[in-house]
Amino acid sequence: MFGKLSLEAIPFHDPIVMATLVAVTLGGIALLAAITYFGKWKYLWTEWFTTVDHKKIGIMYIIVALIMLLRGFADAIMMRSQQAVAAADAAGFLPPHHYDQIFTAHGVIMIFFMAMPFITGLMNVVVPLQIGARDVAYPFLNSLSFWLFGAGVVLMMLSLFVGEFAATGWLAYPPLSGLDYSPSVGMDYYIWSLQISGLGTTLSGINFIVTILRMRAPGMSLMKMPVFTWTALVTNILIVAAFPVLAATLALLTADRYLGTHFFTNDGGGNAMMYVNLIWIWGHPEVYILILPCFGAFSEIIATYSRKPLFGYKSMVYATAAIGILSFLVWLHHFFTMGSGANVNAFFGIATMIISVPTGAKIFNWLFTMYRGRVQMTTPVIWTIGFMVTFVIGGMTGVMMAIPAVSFVLHNSLFLIAHFHNVIIGGVVFGCIAAMTYWFPKAFGFKLNERLGKYSFWCWLIGFYLAFMPLYILGFKGMTRRLNHYDNPEWQPYLIVAWVGAVFVAAGIALLLLQVAVSIRDRAKNRDLTGDPWGGRTLEWSTSSPPPFYNFAHVPQVEHLDQFWEDKQSGRANRAPAPYKDIHMPRNTGTGVYMGAFGLAMCFGLIWHIWWLAIVGFVGMIASFVARAYSRDIDYYVPAKEVEAIENAHLQRKQQQQAA
Repeated sequence: MFGKLSLEAIPFHDPIVMATLVAVTLGGIALLAAITYFGKWKYLWTEWFTTVDHKKIGIMYIIVALIMLLRGFADAIMMRSQQAVAAADAAGFLPPHHYDQIFTAHGVIMIFFMAMPFITGLMNVVVPLQIGARDVAYPFLNSLSFWLFGAGVVLMMLSLFVGEFAATGWLAYPPLSGLDYSPSVGMDYYIWSLQISGLGTTLSGINFIVTILRMRAPGMSLMKMPVFTWTALVTNILIVAAFPVLAATLALLTADRYLGTHFFTNDGGGNAMMYVNLIWIWGHPEVYILILPCFGAFSEIIATYSRKPLFGYKSMVYATAAIGILSFLVWLHHFFTMGSGANVNAFFGIATMIISVPTGAKIFNWLFTMYRGRVQMTTPVIWTIGFMVTFVIGGMTGVMMAIPAVSFVLHNSLFLIAHFHNVIIGGVVFGCIAAMTYWFPKAFGFKLNERLGKYSFWCWLIGFYLAFMPLYILGFKGMTRRLNHYDNPEWQPYLIVAWVGAVFVAAGIALLLLQVAVSIRDRAKNRDLTGDPWGGRTLEWSTSSPPPFYNFAHVPQVEHLDQFWEDKQSGRANRAPAPYKDIHMPRNTGTGVYMGAFGLAMCFGLIWHIWWLAIVGFVGMIASFVARAYSRDIDYYVPAKEVEAIENAHLQRKQQQQAA
C-alpha cells in the first residue's frame, strides 16, 4: 500500500539530520500554535493563501526565497567546514554519501528555490506597477504558479527527513543519475520537485509576457517601458523557451528510471552526452534568466539615486535583447572537454566572448549614469557598486574559461566554482538584496534600516572575497570540485580561509534578517506616507505605499520614458484627481492551493511508488482545474465610493507629510 515507503526511510542513524528534524518539528509546532493562539488562520487564508493580488504573491515568493537561502547556506557552511578539516588522515565529520547529497541539494536549492523565486517575486511586485496595470494578465494562473512552486519546495525539504536526496551533483548527469548507480528515491525527489516547480515557473513566464505585451498603460510604447520591465520581458521569454527543454530532458530521464528505456544509457543505443547537451541548453539561458532582472534593478537604482535619467536607455534595451538571443548559442562552453572537435569548440568559445560585450556595455552605462550625478550612497547603491566590481572580476574569469585551451586545464576544478559563485553571488544575490531594499517601502509602507543594511553588505562583500578568491588559486593548483577529502596538505590553508569567508557571509545573512526585524519593530519611525521615498522616476512610485489592491485609481497616461518624474517636474503629480469610477478586479480563489496540494500528493506518490496516491493527486489536480474553469464567480467591481475613500486617505497622509 505504501510502495517503497517504510520507517527505514527516516535516517535515524544520522545525528545531523535528526537534530535538524527535531528543530524543524519544534519550530513548526511553535509557529502553528502562535497562529492558532492569535487567531490568524482566517486572515492568512483569505488575505494571503487564496490571494490573486500580484503584490502579495510576490511577497510570498520572496519570503520562501529567504527561508531557502538559510537552508541552502546551511549546506554551504557544512561543505566549507568539511573541506577545512578533511585533509590527510582526518576524515571530517560528513560521511561521503551525505556530503554528496549536501552539494547536490545546495546547488538545486540556491538556483531553483532561492534565486528563481526571489527574481519571480520581484517581478510580481514591481512589473504591473511599472507598466500602469491593475494586476497581471492571468491572476489565477499567478496564484497557481506560486503553489506549484510551493509543492516543489515541500518535496525538496521533505527529502531531508524522509528518504534521501540525489547524490549526483545539481545537474544530475547520467549514468550516475540512472537506476544502476542511483537506485534510491533521491533522484526521484530531484526529478519531481524540479518538474512541478518548473511547471509553475513556465506558467509564470507566459503570464508575464502577456502582461507586459498587452496590459501597458495607454501611451506606453515598448521604448517607453522602464528598464526593469524590459529585463523582465526578456527573462520571461527565456523562461518560456528554456524551461520546456528542462521538462522534456527530465521526462526522458524519468522514462529511463521508471520504464526501462535507454535514452541516456549506452545499452540500447542511448547517449549520456545527449543529456548533458539538453540540460545545458536549458542551463545556460537559466543563468541569464537570473541575472537580467538584477541588471534591470541596478539600472533603476542607479538612475534614482544619481538624480538623472539612465545613460544610454536604448543601448541598455538592445544589450538586454542581445544577451537574451546569444544566451542560447553558448551552452557547449560547459563541456569543451567532451570532444566535439576544434571547430565546434571555436564557435562556442567565440560566441561566449561575444556575449560579454553587451554585458560590458551595461557596466559603462551605469558608470556614465553616476558620472556627474548627485549620487546618494544609500544601501541599494553600495550593493550596486559592490556588484559592479565583483561582477567584472567574475566576467573576466568567465571570458578566460571561454577559451577552449584554458577550459581543458580548468574544467571541473575549483576555478570553475569560484567563477560561478563570483557572478551568481556578485550579480544575482547582490542584485536581489539591492532590489529588496529599494522596493521594500513600496511593498510594505516603511523603509529598511540603513545602518544594518550597510553592515550586512560589508559582511557579504568581505565574506565573498575570502570564501572564493582562495578557490581560484586552488583551481590553478589542480584541486577538483566536489571532494569531501584530500591528501595534499598545501590546499588546507586556502580552504580554512574559505571557511572564514563563509562565516562572514553567515554574519551578513544574520544582519540582513536583523535588519528586517529591527525595521518592522521601528516601522512607525520609518513610514513612507508619500509613496515616493527615494524621489523615484517610474510609475510604481506614483501610488501609495503599500499600493491599494487595485494599484491605480485611474490608469496612468504615458507620454515620456520616466513619466512620474516628468509629472513631478510639471506639477501634474499633485493635481486634483478626476472623478473616480468603479474598478473591475479578480476575486480571490483557493483553487491554486488545492492544485498545489494535489500536485504534492501526486509527486510524493510517484517518488515512493505509491501508485494510488499518485492517481488521487493527478485526478484531484485535473478536477480542481475543471471546477475552476466552470466557475463564474471570478471577478467583482470595487465601488467608486470605496476607491475615493482609499485615495482621499492617501492624499491626506501625503499632505500631512509634506506639511511636516
